[in-house]
Amino acid sequence: MERPEYEGLSFCGNNATVDAYSVKGGVWNNGCFVDALNLVPHVFLLFITFPILFIGWGSQSSKVQIHHNTWLHFPGHNMRWILTFSLLFVQVCEFAEGIVSCKTMETNNLHLYLPAFMGFVATTTSVVYYHNIETSNFPKLLLFLFIYWVLAFVTKSIKLWKYAEYNVGPRHLRFCITALLVILYGLLMGVEVNVIRIRKYVFFANPQKVKPPEDLQDLGVRFLQPFVNLLSKATYWWMNPLIMGAHKRPIELRKIGKLPIAMRALTNYLRLKDAYEDQKTAEDPSRCPSIWRSVYRAFGRPILLSSTFRYLADLLGFAGPLCIAGIVKNMEVDNTTAQMTETYFGVPFLSSAKLLQNPSVLAVLLFLALILQRTFLQASYYVSIETGINLRGALLAMIYNKILRLSTSNLSMGELTLGQINNLVAIETNQLMWFLFLCPNLWAMPVQIVMGVILLYYLLGCSALVGAAVIVLLAPIQYLIATKLADTQKITLDHSTDRLKKTTEILKGIKLLKLYAWENIFSDSVEETRGKELTSLRTFAFYTSMSIFMNAAIPIAAVLSTFATHWFLNGTVPGPSEAFAALALFHILVTPLFLLSTVVRFAVKALVSVEKLGEFLQSDEIGDDSWRNGDMSVSFEAGKKNLGMTKAINRKQPMCYQMDNYEQPSRRQMRPSETEDVAVKVSNGFFTWGSNLSTLTDINIRIPTGQLTMIVGQVGCGKSSLVLAMLGEMQPIEGRVYWSKLPEGQMGHEGNVSWSETEESDEDVRSKNRYSVAYAAQKSWLLNATLEENITFGSPFSKQRYKAVIEACSLQPDIDLLPFGDQTEIGERGISLSGGQRQRICVGRALYQNTNIVLLDDPFSALDIHLSDHLMQEGILKFLQDDKRTVVLVTHKLQYLIHADWIIAMKDGSILREGTLKDIQTHDVELYDHWKTLMNRQDQELEKDIQQDSQTTLERKVLRRAFYSREAKMDDEDEEEEVEEEEDDDMSMTTNRRSKIPWKVCWCYLSSGGFFMVFLMVSSKLLKHCVIVAVDYWLARWTSSKTNLTASNETSSNITLPCSPAAEDDSYLLVFSILCAAGITLCLITSLTVEFLGVSAATNLHHNLLNKIIHAPIRFFDITPLGQILNRFSADTNIIDQHIPPTLESLTRSTLLCLSAIGVISFITPVFLIALVPLGIAFYFIQKYFRVASKDLQDLDDSTQLPLLCHFSETAEGLTTIRAFRHEARFKQRMLELTDTNNTAYLFLSAANRWLEVRTDYLGAVVVLTAAGASIWSSSCGGMLGLGLTYALTVTNYLNWVVRNLADLEVQMSAVKKVNSFLSTESENYEGTMDASQVPEDWPHNGEIKIQDLSVRYDPMLKPVLKHVNAYIEPGQKVGICGRTGSGKSSLSLAFFNMVDIFEGKIVIDGIDICKLPLPTLRSRLSIILQDPVLFSGSIRFNLDPERTGTDDRLWEALEIAQLKNMVKALPGGLDAAVTEGGENFSVGQRQLFCLARAFVRKSSILIMDEATASIDMATENILQKVVMTAFADRTVVTIAHRVQTILKADLVIVMKRGNILEYDKPETLLEQEGGMFASFVKADL
Repeated sequence: MERPEYEGLSFCGNNATVDAYSVKGGVWNNGCFVDALNLVPHVFLLFITFPILFIGWGSQSSKVQIHHNTWLHFPGHNMRWILTFSLLFVQVCEFAEGIVSCKTMETNNLHLYLPAFMGFVATTTSVVYYHNIETSNFPKLLLFLFIYWVLAFVTKSIKLWKYAEYNVGPRHLRFCITALLVILYGLLMGVEVNVIRIRKYVFFANPQKVKPPEDLQDLGVRFLQPFVNLLSKATYWWMNPLIMGAHKRPIELRKIGKLPIAMRALTNYLRLKDAYEDQKTAEDPSRCPSIWRSVYRAFGRPILLSSTFRYLADLLGFAGPLCIAGIVKNMEVDNTTAQMTETYFGVPFLSSAKLLQNPSVLAVLLFLALILQRTFLQASYYVSIETGINLRGALLAMIYNKILRLSTSNLSMGELTLGQINNLVAIETNQLMWFLFLCPNLWAMPVQIVMGVILLYYLLGCSALVGAAVIVLLAPIQYLIATKLADTQKITLDHSTDRLKKTTEILKGIKLLKLYAWENIFSDSVEETRGKELTSLRTFAFYTSMSIFMNAAIPIAAVLSTFATHWFLNGTVPGPSEAFAALALFHILVTPLFLLSTVVRFAVKALVSVEKLGEFLQSDEIGDDSWRNGDMSVSFEAGKKNLGMTKAINRKQPMCYQMDNYEQPSRRQMRPSETEDVAVKVSNGFFTWGSNLSTLTDINIRIPTGQLTMIVGQVGCGKSSLVLAMLGEMQPIEGRVYWSKLPEGQMGHEGNVSWSETEESDEDVRSKNRYSVAYAAQKSWLLNATLEENITFGSPFSKQRYKAVIEACSLQPDIDLLPFGDQTEIGERGISLSGGQRQRICVGRALYQNTNIVLLDDPFSALDIHLSDHLMQEGILKFLQDDKRTVVLVTHKLQYLIHADWIIAMKDGSILREGTLKDIQTHDVELYDHWKTLMNRQDQELEKDIQQDSQTTLERKVLRRAFYSREAKMDDEDEEEEVEEEEDDDMSMTTNRRSKIPWKVCWCYLSSGGFFMVFLMVSSKLLKHCVIVAVDYWLARWTSSKTNLTASNETSSNITLPCSPAAEDDSYLLVFSILCAAGITLCLITSLTVEFLGVSAATNLHHNLLNKIIHAPIRFFDITPLGQILNRFSADTNIIDQHIPPTLESLTRSTLLCLSAIGVISFITPVFLIALVPLGIAFYFIQKYFRVASKDLQDLDDSTQLPLLCHFSETAEGLTTIRAFRHEARFKQRMLELTDTNNTAYLFLSAANRWLEVRTDYLGAVVVLTAAGASIWSSSCGGMLGLGLTYALTVTNYLNWVVRNLADLEVQMSAVKKVNSFLSTESENYEGTMDASQVPEDWPHNGEIKIQDLSVRYDPMLKPVLKHVNAYIEPGQKVGICGRTGSGKSSLSLAFFNMVDIFEGKIVIDGIDICKLPLPTLRSRLSIILQDPVLFSGSIRFNLDPERTGTDDRLWEALEIAQLKNMVKALPGGLDAAVTEGGENFSVGQRQLFCLARAFVRKSSILIMDEATASIDMATENILQKVVMTAFADRTVVTIAHRVQTILKADLVIVMKRGNILEYDKPETLLEQEGGMFASFVKADL
C-alpha cells in the first residue's frame, strides 16, 4: 500500500479521495470534528493545572517532605483512585484501537488516537493534581477538576450519541470503549459532587473543618500503610525512605515508631474479647465459646477482602498463558488476510476480535495483566498478614489476662507447666497467625485448579486431562509427605528439647562435672540424644527432599504424559501456541497444588492450636479474693494522688483506727487480745493444692497488727503453704481467711462480712495501699529489668527510702561490683546473680513497698549469719517495725525468736503452738528446751567493726571474678563484631560491610558438610537445569516442526502426508521422553544432595561445639554468660539443623531458574541483552537495599520477640508475687507495650517483603514485555517465541525468591558465624605428663598433702590469687581454712583439682605432683562438696553415682550418713525415685544433703568441703558435723569455713589473707593469741 509522498502528519488524514475536512453534512456529522471536540477538555485541564502544579505551591510541596498531620483523605478517596486507574486502562485500549484502525487507512489519521493519548495525559495529571491538593488540604482548587469531568462527560456523550445515530453498536470495539468512558467520567463527576456535599468547601456558608486521624497527630506513628493514597498503598512507596535509609544507618526501634491505633493489641483484644464473651449466653453460661467464631466475627471482613484480591489475582494469572497462545498463533498467521473494518462517517471501525489478533496489543495486554495480577496478589498477602498480626496481638492479650487469673495449684501440680504456657505464647498463637496468612489460599486454590484444568482442556482437548490427572493424583502424595514432615518435625523437636535440657543441666553444673571428672558421662548422654535427633533430622531431610523433588518433577511428568497422549490420540503434537500455553498453565497449576498440602497442614495445626487455646481459656481460675479485690485501677490512682500529701502525717502519728469515733487502742500491745488488732485471722482452715488431700489441716491463727509474727518449724512442715493460704493462693476446703480493715461493704474471703467493722481515717487508707501486700517468696523471683526497678517494683522512687532499703539488705557492696551499678540488667537475660543476692533483692522489694502487711518467706535461707543479722536488725526490726507494719516472717533461724511478738510453730501441716515466747516457755517446756538446744548461740548485737566473711562475700567474689574477666571476654567473644564497630565511624565502610554477603562463613558451612557432597550438589544442580532447558527446547523444536510441515503441505494441494514425519515424530517423542526421564532423575538427586549436605554439616558443627565447650577451662564459663552458650545450642543449632538447608536449596534453584530463563531468552532474541543492562542495574539496587533493611528488621523482630516471651514466662513464674502486690494492671500494660513493639517490627518486616516483591514483580513484567517486544520485532519462529515467553513468565515468579532467600541466608549464616566463634576456644590440658596406667590403683591411700611454694591465677591475663603458699597436711588430719572474702580460700580448693592455672610451685599428694596427672585421673580420685547444691534430672541413684560403680549398700550407707535414708525409703522407687530438673522436688536443705551423700559414695581418702551447710537448719547441721567427724575419722578432710563455728574442733586451722597464709596452727593455740585474726573471727561469730 503506497502512501502519497506529500503526506505530513495531518489531524484528519489527507487522503486525496476523501475530503476529510468537509462539513457538508453539518459539523456534527464529521467524525474528525467530533474527535477534535474531545480534545478540548483535556487541553483545558492541562492549561489550568500545570501552572498551579509548577508555579504555585507544587514546587514547595515536592521539596518539603509532606508532614503527616495534613494527610487527609477527601471523601471518596479510594473510589476516585480506582476509577482513575480504570479510566487510564480504558484510554490505553482506546489508544491501541486508534492506532490499529489507523493502520487500515491509507494515510495517517491523527484524530483516531491523539484524543485518547491526550486523555491519558490529562487523567494522569488530574490524579497528581488531586494528590497534591489532598496533602495540602486545600479543597477549593478541586473545582477545576469538577469542571474538567463535566466537560469530558459532555464531549464523550456527544460522540456516543453520534455513534448511536449512525447505528454503530456494541459489536464495534470503539462504541464499547466510548460508552465505558462516558460511564467513568460520569462517576468521577459524582465523586466530585460528593466531596462538595460533604466538605461544603464552596457554594456553602460554613465549610467543614476536619482534623486528620488521631494516629497521625501523634508523630510517633511511622507505619503509614493505612493512611497513604491507593497508589502508594499498592506499591509500598512510603517505605522507600526507610529502606533506602537503612543503608546509611541501621534501622532502630525508634525509627519504626508506634503502631496505628487500629492495629494495637489492646484494640484487637477488645474486639476479640467482645466476640468471645458475646457467645456466652444467659441460658447456658457454662458453654465453651468457640474461638473460631470469635475470630470470624472480629476479623472476618479483612479476610474476605484478602480473598477477593486473591481471586482477582488468580484470574488475571491465566491471562499469561492465553496471551502467549495468542501471540504465537498470530505471529504464525499472516495478518494481511482480513480487512475487517467498516467505515461510518469517514471513520473506520474495528471489531474487538480483530484488535486482539494484533501481537503487539497482546504483548501490552500481557504486561498490564501481569502488573495488575502482582499488585492484587501482594495486596492480598498484605491484608492477610496484617490481620494475622492483629489476631496474634489479641490472642496474646487474652492469654496474658488468663495467666494473671490462673489458680496456683494448676501451676504447681503440673496440670499446666510453664513450658505449656510458653508454647501457647510462642507456638500456638503463631500457628493461628500463620493460618490467617494462608487461609485465603484454602478457598482460592481449588478455584484456580478448576479454572486451569478447564483452560487446558480448551487448548489441548482430552490429552490435557491426562496431564492434569497426573498432577491431581500426585497431590495426595504431596499431602502425605507434608504430614510426615510435620510428624518428623514434632519428634525432632522433642529430641532437641531433651538435648537442650541436658545441655542446660551440664552448663549449670559444669563446675561439679569438672571437679568430679564426669564431663564425658554427661556429654555422651547429650550425644546420644543428639543421635536420636539426627536420625529424625535425616528422616526430615529425606521427606523435605521428596517434597522438593515432587514439586520440580510433577510439571515435567505432566507435560510428558500430556504430549505423549496427544500424540497417541491424534497422531500429531499440538502446535506451538497450544503447547507453550499448556506448559505455562502446568507451571501455574503446580504451585497451588504444592502449596495446598502446606495450607491444609497449617489448617490442621491451627485446629489443634485452637483446641489447646480453648482448653487453656477454660482452665481453673483463682477464687475471687474479694477481700482485696477492690477496683484495681482506682486503688492505684488513689494511691498515687495522695502519696505526697499523706506520707508526712503518717510517719509521725501511729495508725489510727477509729473505733466508733472514740477510744483509740494503746500503741502496741504485746498480746493481740482484742480482735481489732488482728491483721489476718484464719479460722478452722483446711487448705489444699488442688487434689482433695488437704495440705494444711485445722488452721486457727491470728496475725497481730503492727507486730512481728514468726512462723517456725522443720523443713517441709507447711510454713510457706500457710503464707500462700493467707494470700488466697490455696484452695480452701473449709474455713475462712479474714483480712481486717476492709473498706465498708467489702466482703470476707468466702463472702462473709468481715468481723471487724473498723474504718481508717481517709489519709491512712490511701497512703498505704490497702489491697496490696508486700511479699517475698521463698524462691526468689526477679524481673528482667534493672536492679533498681526490681526493688521499686513500680512504686514511685524515693531516694531516701531506697537508700535505707539498700542499706538494710546490705546490697551496696554487690551494687558496686555490677558493671552499671543499680542500673545493671538482672534477671534471666541479664547478669546472673547468686542465690543470696537474688534473695536480698526480693526482700528489698518487699521492704520498699508502702504496704501495711509484709510477708517474708524464709528470707534468710540463702544468707550467711552476718547478713541475716544485719537484715534482721536493720531491715525487719528497725525499718519495718518503726513503720508499724505488720510483719510475718517464716524462718529456720531460731536465734531470732526472742525478737518475735508472736510465734506460730508448725508441724506436719498443722499448728503445733501459737503464742509469745513467754507463753511457750511456761506452757510447753519441752518445745522450749528443744529450741534452746538448737539455739546454741544467744544472739548478741553484731560488732560492727569486724568485717564479716561469708557466703555473701563469696558470691560477691564470683561477681567480681566475672567482671574482672569481662574485659578479657569482650575481646575474645567475637572478633568480627569488633571489626564492624571500628568501621562504624567511617560511613562508606559500613555501607560496604552491611551489603556484603558473608562468603567466608558460607564456605565454612559448606566445608563442614564435606567436599564430596558439595561437589555432588553443584554438579547435579547445573546438570538438572541444563536438562530442563533441553526438555523445553526440544518441545519447541518438535511443535515448530509440525507447523513447518503443514505449511509445506498446503502448497502441494493436500496430498496425504508421507509417513516420514510420523517416524520423525516418533524419534522426537523418544528423545523427549528420555530427556524428561533424565530431568526427573536429576531432580531427585539434587534435592537429596542439598538436604543431606545440610544434615552432615549440622552433625559436624554440633559435635565440635559440644566437645569444645564441655572441655573448656572453668574460666570460660566464668566470663561467658550462660545464656550466650545456651543460645548456640538452641537457636543457632536449630537454624543450622532445619533452616539453612531449605534456604540454600531454594536460593540455588531460583537463581539457576532465573539465569537459565534469561539465557534462553537471549539465545532466542539477542536484542533482549540490550534491555537486560538497565534491568540488571535496577535489580542489583533493589536487592542491595532490601537485604540490608530486611536484616535489620529481622533482627528487630527477633530482639523484640524475646522480651515478650520472657515477660510471659516471668509473669507465670512470679504469679504469687504479682498477685500479692496487686500489680496486675501494670504488668498487663507492659505486656501490651511489648506485644505492640514486636508487632510493629513484624509488620514492617512483612511490608518490606511486599515492597521487594512488588518491585521484582514489576521488573519481571518488564522482562516479559521486552522479551515479547523483541521477539515480535525480530519475528522469530513460533516454537522459539513460545519458549522465550514461557521462560520470561517464570522469571516473574522467581526473581523475588532470589532476593528473599539471599537475605534469609545472610541472617541464618550468622548462626554459623556465632558457633564458629566458640570453636576457637582453648580446651583444658587433659593429658598430663604421666600416663594413667602409672598411677597406683589406690592412690591417694594415705591422704598426705604437701603444698610447696604454690602460686595460682585464673587466667594468664590476671593477677595471681595465691602467692607462694606453703603448707603440710598429715594423713587423716581435719583441717579448717578461713579468711575474709578474696583471701583465696576457694581458689586453694580449686587448686587441688588443677582447675586453675598453677604457674609456680606444686601440690604433692601422696608423693605425686598433681600437675603431672591426667585430669580425669586426678579428679576422679578426690571428693569435694560444693557450696551450691547441684542435682541433675534422673534418678537418685544417677545423682549419687553416675558412673554406676557403687553397690546399693554403699549408696544406702551414704544416704544414712547424710540423714536422708528415711526420706528416700519413703519415696516411690527408693533409689530409683525421680529427681526433677535442678532437684526442684526437694527443698534446698535436702539438696545440700544429697550433695554430701554424693561425696561419701566416692570413697576417697581426701574430702574437701567448700562450706556446705549454709541452707540447713541447725539441728541437721549439728548432726552433720558429728557425722563428718566419725565417718571420716581416718580420712583427710579440708573444710573451707564461712562460719568459724564449724572448724573449732579441727586439728589444724589455716587463716588466709590476700592469697597468703597468715596463721597456721591448732585452733586452741590460735585462740590464745590476743590480736590474732582467728581469735577475732571467733569473737565476732559468738
